[in-house]
Amino acid sequence: MRVIRKLFLAVVLVALTVAAIGVGIVVQPLVIPMVSTPPAVSASQLEQHVRHFSEDLHPRNHEHIENLERAADYIQKSLKASGAAVSNQEVRVEGTRYRNVIARFGPASGPVLVIGAHYDTHGDTPGADDNASGVAGLLELARLLGRSPPPRAIELVAYTLEEPPHFRTEHMGSAWHARSMKEANRDVELMLSLEMIGYFSDQPGSQRFPYSVFSWLYPNQGNFIALVGKLDHFALMRKVKAAMAGATSLPVRSINAPPTLQGIDFSDHLNYWKEGMPAIMVTDTAFLRNSNYHRVEDTFEKLDYERMAKVVQGVHAFAQLR
Repeated sequence: MRVIRKLFLAVVLVALTVAAIGVGIVVQPLVIPMVSTPPAVSASQLEQHVRHFSEDLHPRNHEHIENLERAADYIQKSLKASGAAVSNQEVRVEGTRYRNVIARFGPASGPVLVIGAHYDTHGDTPGADDNASGVAGLLELARLLGRSPPPRAIELVAYTLEEPPHFRTEHMGSAWHARSMKEANRDVELMLSLEMIGYFSDQPGSQRFPYSVFSWLYPNQGNFIALVGKLDHFALMRKVKAAMAGATSLPVRSINAPPTLQGIDFSDHLNYWKEGMPAIMVTDTAFLRNSNYHRVEDTFEKLDYERMAKVVQGVHAFAQLR
């Protein structure tokens, strides 16, 4: 009887150990913040960008090419104002011309950090959080990088055609960019996708999960920014999480999981994975928190620009690492 009891306890201990290791790999709860003092980010400027995209340049879907062009012009002008070297990448879909807008900072050679956000919208929605927030963050990040050139090569990319009907197809703007990087033999050390970074809530129950088990691993308040990556991006995730967590008081949560898990590959980073490049999504978790996702209610006044500014500061802190 004692032998059976000891065997049972040993099995339980092994199971608990395996479970703890699994949780550690997925959630990474013990990352030590890399404390830094990032430059200020203007919450009012972020709001101005988001309001312009969601009110003056709306809708921005694949059928409203004029608005997409106006949005691209606005992005290009803002990026040039930062002092970046700016170019357009043509994206042709069934004879129609679209474009990505690219800004380059830092050394001309060496491994490159790609930070991107899509500027198109789903249907006729205003797309304030999805994804004017990500583009606004990209533009503010450009302003910071222009003032203090980074020690590494960085490309900021505003993508076209992330939304349906082009999502998960070779027509996505990010697919064009990822393919071009591979064809040019560029060493992409990491791609960060800024996908909805402006919606936060301190209300209990405001954070939802694809599976109930995650409620044991993450808070039920939507007051954090999430980092989403694949299981084999463990070390890179730790580095990004440490930099962002140490830059501001905004909580940073992370998940490393298979792409088959709902939501893990729901943005432009999926195209870099397809080309064998590491990529992480920076997100407020989209429809798992923001009930206005892909609805006409996704408007500028519902976003939290102070916390959104902290997201930008966190990304900037990582961008400045050597």
